[in-house]
Amino acid sequence: MKRRIAKVVVLGSGVMGSRIACHFANIGVQVLLLDIVPKEPNDQEKAKGLTLESKSVRNRIVNDALLAAVKSNPSPLYDPAFAQRIETGNFDDDMSRIAEYDWVLEAVVENLDIKKKVFEQVEKYRKAGTLITSNTSGIPMHDMSEGRSEDFRKHFCGTHFFNPPRYLQLLEIIPNSATDPEVIDFLMHYGDRFLGKTTVLCKDTPAFIANRVGIYSMMEGLSVMTQLGLTVEEIDKLTGPVIGRPKSATFRTIDVVGLDTLTKVARNLSNLPNDEKKDLFIVPEILNKMEANKWLGDKTGQGFYKKTKDASGKTEILALDLQTLEYKPQGRPKFATLEATKTIDGLKDRFKVLLSGSDKAADFYRKTFLGLFEYVSKRIPEISDEVYRIDDAMKTGFGWELGPFETWDAIGLERSLKLFEKEGKKPAAWVEEMIAAGHKSFYKVENGLSSYYDVASKSYKVIPGTESFIILDNYRERKPVFKNSGVTLHDIGDGVLCLEFHTKMNTLGGEVIEGINRAITIAEKDYRGLVIGNQGPNFSAGANLALVLMYAVEQEYDEIDFMIRSFQNTMMRARYSSIPVVVAPHHLTLGGGCEITLHADHVQALSETYIGLVEFGVGLIPAGGGTKELTLRVSDSFEDGDIQLNNLKNAYMNIAMAKVATSAHEALAMNILRRGDGISIGPRMQLTDAKNAAIALADAGYTQPKQRKDIKVLGRQALGMFHAGAHTMVSGKYISEHDRKISEKLAYIMCGGDLSSPTLVSEQYLLDLEREAFLSLTGEKKTLERIQSILTSGKPLRN
Repeated sequence: MKRRIAKVVVLGSGVMGSRIACHFANIGVQVLLLDIVPKEPNDQEKAKGLTLESKSVRNRIVNDALLAAVKSNPSPLYDPAFAQRIETGNFDDDMSRIAEYDWVLEAVVENLDIKKKVFEQVEKYRKAGTLITSNTSGIPMHDMSEGRSEDFRKHFCGTHFFNPPRYLQLLEIIPNSATDPEVIDFLMHYGDRFLGKTTVLCKDTPAFIANRVGIYSMMEGLSVMTQLGLTVEEIDKLTGPVIGRPKSATFRTIDVVGLDTLTKVARNLSNLPNDEKKDLFIVPEILNKMEANKWLGDKTGQGFYKKTKDASGKTEILALDLQTLEYKPQGRPKFATLEATKTIDGLKDRFKVLLSGSDKAADFYRKTFLGLFEYVSKRIPEISDEVYRIDDAMKTGFGWELGPFETWDAIGLERSLKLFEKEGKKPAAWVEEMIAAGHKSFYKVENGLSSYYDVASKSYKVIPGTESFIILDNYRERKPVFKNSGVTLHDIGDGVLCLEFHTKMNTLGGEVIEGINRAITIAEKDYRGLVIGNQGPNFSAGANLALVLMYAVEQEYDEIDFMIRSFQNTMMRARYSSIPVVVAPHHLTLGGGCEITLHADHVQALSETYIGLVEFGVGLIPAGGGTKELTLRVSDSFEDGDIQLNNLKNAYMNIAMAKVATSAHEALAMNILRRGDGISIGPRMQLTDAKNAAIALADAGYTQPKQRKDIKVLGRQALGMFHAGAHTMVSGKYISEHDRKISEKLAYIMCGGDLSSPTLVSEQYLLDLEREAFLSLTGEKKTLERIQSILTSGKPLRN
């Protein structure tokens, strides 16, 4: 059966339901969001003469929930206009309409009796063959589908999104015993390709995969913390980015999610009859006291951390002392083991050091990691038959950079057996058998494909689906086409190259500029096209500001001039090469990262691309062709009338406000992306989509374009407007004098200088103006102070 999803009903408009509805709207699906009817009008409705029969009253709960979701930050929508794709209603009046919809997704409160009542209503109205799924986080599928018809049960499945649904990649698919395999296959594919998720097939076991392992990890951490006498701040220092986990680490994460959510899942897991670690899920007394005190985290204003203001009014974050249950100023945790890893950039290399120390940090790592390895090995085949599903769930649901089995590989299987013995722990028997058979890792790359150790067959198998997308790590066993300290150039097949950055934060220094030029030269000689993309956490944080600051402080202005010229020439080379250049930005794409994107023949952006020209925030202007390119695009949009000034003003403000698009769709509205550029909904397919775009351009007979000399600039006609605006902003104390100086230099470029009338100029003319303005600003003390502030504190300075 070929399914198409054009219309989805979401039942329940709470935090999850409303945001799931928004994410379906993001991908162009029409959504009907339903919830209960209020018991009676509220006071405001009564004052207006409304009754329970009034539509606005009957839909008040769902409308308020959707409005709150749309206004929330970060936004659940790629574009606020997408909210128009969501229609609201209520269970009493609109349940019959589900007969018109392709998918019914239940997201009501986590209560089995309530869910079963909702499904009874769904059964009355849904047409045969319609998908029906539940967003439950732990209620068994067989309990929810009990008593339902055969067709209902065939098309019923769990689809567990993680909060927030737009941003967290995990979608757990949980079939019941009667679910049609076609439904499972469809949901796995649809979640991956259309919703942009990593779909993980789970068994119908308590808490499924991610929450089962994630809650275990947190409870184990609490237990070991007590054994070793560690503090809240120390645990968060040990369980954050240093081990490839989110900055929120353990206790900050619990504060965000809510302590009551953690304890609810833990209590359910403490009743598992066949889990050897079930006693670990018994909620410790300290957490019970916190619950009784309503110290649940952000939702109640305090949890493991509490925000207060000191005598001067400055905000201070206090940490809870679990011994005294009193809040105190945060300590500054220091461990010799962590100090030893400061020079180790590679996460996998770091693990070997983290478990080798002799302090409490190393003790904590040995106990918790070996406990985790023991636990996940014994969950196969209970919660999953395959190791990669557990790793995928933890990486995309909890934000771990490496899953448990990948971490185990990094530490080393043979080494782990000695550590297990010392800690008095023991992995599942199949792990020992695997090692005894000569297998040294859970994963390996064979013939460019990722393979995992399959426990059932005792052999390696290709991870399903990975054949269809590009994984740059899989190319590392091959000799690269070119490599230096900042880039690697891969041959990704079909005559296409991929240039990967790997500097810190993928900043664009001299080695990257060299790499881009070499990549274009090689591609022009022997290949059909070039993709510039990577699979790091961010595409690029922009130019190397530390180098700019160093040269500026030493007044090496010739070096700065050379650096800017090189950058500009490289951007222009990318734009005017003889082969198509496709850029694949994702997540943070700032400053110079945005400029290389602006100069691509085609952009294949990830939907989650946060892109902008942010140089103004450090007292500079975009001088790698960014200002020039937005001016060119404004020129191309010019028509007779005031629209000319409006378009120019919008582009100017985007740069002057250092505005960053919060999605690829917003970047389209900001004219950073163009009509015809592509958007990939999920990260796994982005480089494949980019490669296909390069091939399509080559097959269409790509012709090397010519540099533009027809850019219309408005001169004094617009320059006066910008100067007057800057004067008004200074007078109102909205901006500083230094802000005015930078803004006037920006306006000078975008207006083409002090020209008496609108004039056609070349790209090189504007690039020269960019470079002159940038150089002059690096000689300003206040600009250097702004750069210093960003580099040392990460915070912008307004001076």
